[in-house]
Formats: sequence, structure tokens, C-alpha cells
Amino acid sequence: MLTTLAINNYRSVLDLALPLGPLNVVTGANGSGKSNLYRALRLLAATARDDVVSALAHEGGLESTFWAGPETLTRAMRDGTAPVQGGPRQGPRRLRLGFSGEDYGYLIELGLPKPDSRTVFNLDPEIKRELIWAGPVLRPAALLVERRGPLVKARDDEGWRVISEHLNSFDSLFSQVADARATPEVVALRERIRGWRFYDHFRTDTDAPARQTRLGTRTPVLHHDGRDLAAALQTIREIGDGGALDEAIEDAFPGARLGIEPQPDGRLRLEFHQHGLLRPLTAAELSDGTLRYLLLVAALLTPRPPSLMVLNEPENSLHPDLLPALARLIVAAAEHSQVWVISHASRLVAALNQAPDCHGLQLEKDLGETRVPGLGLLTRPTWHWP
Repeated sequence: MLTTLAINNYRSVLDLALPLGPLNVVTGANGSGKSNLYRALRLLAATARDDVVSALAHEGGLESTFWAGPETLTRAMRDGTAPVQGGPRQGPRRLRLGFSGEDYGYLIELGLPKPDSRTVFNLDPEIKRELIWAGPVLRPAALLVERRGPLVKARDDEGWRVISEHLNSFDSLFSQVADARATPEVVALRERIRGWRFYDHFRTDTDAPARQTRLGTRTPVLHHDGRDLAAALQTIREIGDGGALDEAIEDAFPGARLGIEPQPDGRLRLEFHQHGLLRPLTAAELSDGTLRYLLLVAALLTPRPPSLMVLNEPENSLHPDLLPALARLIVAAAEHSQVWVISHASRLVAALNQAPDCHGLQLEKDLGETRVPGLGLLTRPTWHWP
């Protein structure tokens, strides 16, 4: 489980270290920075797929992701006694992201390259540094793997040894030096991060993948676009918690039941039976809210729980009366996975905050900076940027 998420110099986040728990609920007004925390997690996940440079390009390039305010916001700037203005930069511009858990921690530092007339890719981000350490706090004695530019070193019982001297600036150490014998911690952390799941705005329009009838195969993990919804629900019934699936349907739609009917050609058809109707409704006929709820059920009741699951605004298209049932599903999922929920639905947030292990993170903007009120020196987790 992650215990800390740290972000520095990324969009509206100047410097933030967040304490985490089994269930984390991020909320705040529009523009407070909820999406930036979500994007930061997605960028960290991209490092394990060696995709962080292209992910930043998709966001408009590294330059556009840097914090746009002054390098330091002084106390006088915050209380209004001094104007908000910049000064001589004290260090190079870097985007830094990291996390720590109960066993390992990781951080990555990205910056712009020096201009080079031999290439046209002078705006491509460079990975300047990567660190992996043991335990929740970065300390010199806890360091296991250190990457500085092209050089990667790893520590063993005999001390430090060089793993690579020529790592490309656009390649993460996860893709180039992961070896089960030489660097087992790199392999373990890479596979854990690759297992993170992100569910963001399931489509429910007429042509949505979840409304199509498809060939069915065992599906313990719902695809991020919901294309294999019927197969995922049937897999839960066969090898997962079928009772919890029936309870989730009854909780949200009293008197309703769900059926998955195989077709002669191997396709699976979802059938939603409701009290009072003479025939079941197919996925193509369901309302947007009903279909989205079924997608969330399939994601949260997965027979193969991930180490981390992130739901971005799951309340979209749902009637407010469905939110308590969704909250109960999320709380149950947090018993097997660490769960992040980014939401602005007050009813859902209130229901989740009643869970004993819930960490509520209320974001606000101050001089353009995303902050968490009340997160001071005593409550901020221990985190050190190198």
C-alpha cells in the first residue's frame, strides 16, 4: 500500500506530500487541482511502461506542465503584504514525482535537455534521476537503486555496483535494468505499478463499447473502456463473489437481477431483469446511469484485485440515489485494494468519509497553488527530495 504521494513543480502543485490510507477520497471545487493529482498518478504509472515521455507529450510537453507561479511563495506573498512576483531562479526546472509504501519508495525527476543541433527532439523531456529505496522514508542507508543521467547503480551485500553507464535519457530504469537476479526490487516495483488500474469516464453513449455484444472469454479484469462488461460480470459470477454481485444489483435496483446469456456464436448478451417488465433489457437499451453502475460493479468486484485502483469522478451519469450503493461497493473494494476516488459529488464523498479507514483530502487553491488545508508540518508525511 502507498503511504505517501509526493508531487513537485507540476501544474498547480508547487510542492505537496500527501498521506495515504486504504481508501482515499479527493474532493474540492472546480479548478482546485483534483485532475492534476490524478494526472500525476497516471504519469507515475507510465514510468513502469516506459511511456512517461510520450505521456508528457500528450499533455502538451514538459514545459507546459511546470508550475507557472514563482519558484517560492513567501509568507508575505500569501498574506498579501508583498506582491506575487518571481526572482532569479535558484535551481534548474524539474518535474518531480514520487511515492513511498510500506516496503519500497520511488521517485523520478524530469527536466529539459541541453540544446543539441544534431537532433530535432530538443523539447523531449529527459529523465535526470530515478531512485528506489527500502521502507517508507528516503535515507542514504535505505537506497537500493540510483540513476543519475545515463548511470545506474544498485546496492547489494558487498556495496554499490554499476548496472548501466549508457542509459538513454528517454528510457526509464524499469525498462532497461530490470533483472530478477541483479535488481529484483526493480522488477517487483515495476510489476506492482503496472498492475495499477485507472477507470476514467466510462463511455455510455449509443456507440459505447460496453453496449456492444462481443465474444466472451474469461475476464477477471474489466478493460478500461468497458468493452468486455458481460464477460467480466460472468467471470465474477463463476470465479469471484457472485453473491456480492447479486447484492450490488439488489442494493441499487431493488427487485432487479442480472443475467448473462451465451449466444450460439460464442457472444455474451447482458440481460437486465426489472420487476414489472415482461422481457429483460439488453446493454444497448440500458440508461446511461444503469450502464455506468454495472461497469463500476464489474471494476470493483474484480476477482483479481490490484494493489491500487483509481476512480475518476465515478458519479458521472448516476442518479444521486445510486451513490450510497456505490459508496458501499467502494468501501468493500478497499478491503482488498488501495482505492483512490476523485469526486465532487457531496453525497458520495459524505458516504465514503464515514468509512473508518477513509483519508479525505479536501483541495483548495491559494495564489494558484493546490493545497490541502490543515496539512501542516505535524500532519505532512515525512518526505525528502534529494
